[in-house]
Amino acid sequence: MTRDDARDADSGDEQLLVLPDELRHELKEPMGLLETDAERLLEAVEGPLIAVGDVVTYHFLQAGRLPDVALVDERTERQTVDEEIRETVAKRVNVEATNPPAELTADVVRTLRDALERDEPTTILVDGEEDLVALPAIVVAPDGASVVYGQPGEGMVHVVVGDEVRAEVRALLERFEGDQERFWTLLEGANRDE
Repeated sequence: MTRDDARDADSGDEQLLVLPDELRHELKEPMGLLETDAERLLEAVEGPLIAVGDVVTYHFLQAGRLPDVALVDERTERQTVDEEIRETVAKRVNVEATNPPAELTADVVRTLRDALERDEPTTILVDGEEDLVALPAIVVAPDGASVVYGQPGEGMVHVVVGDEVRAEVRALLERFEGDQERFWTLLEGANRDE
């Protein structure tokens, strides 16, 4: 298969992984420190900041920090976010990706990788649901980066990326159903244009 064939095969919103029902309970446990105050959380951020969720992104913007990468879907806890949050976050959207609930698609994985490689802050509007994208973000973000996602009804979970948490998340993702080989190839950059 040529590089062009591989790129064509990985185009679009092709489903790569699906969250199995038996893993849902494990994802309810925070993977990092729980925080309710964005300014206090930001004091602990030393590397790149990746925000997953509209409300999390909104709180960082209100605290004066534009995330290096933000993933939003105009929803929170399966409800449409209020107008102020939507307007504040939406005006910063500069790319879009498709990712249905409980899945990880080729489109969102590729868009995440591209956003992490950009020099300027990137906000990705996800058509579907962005929640699970925190997992591949933890795997590919550089050491010391902060991945922050919302914990429904509790606050924001701050994960500082390092070898230990990256290995835990990798093991979790390897338990998802779907095309593992393609997922890891896309996520980790094999067959990517230089």
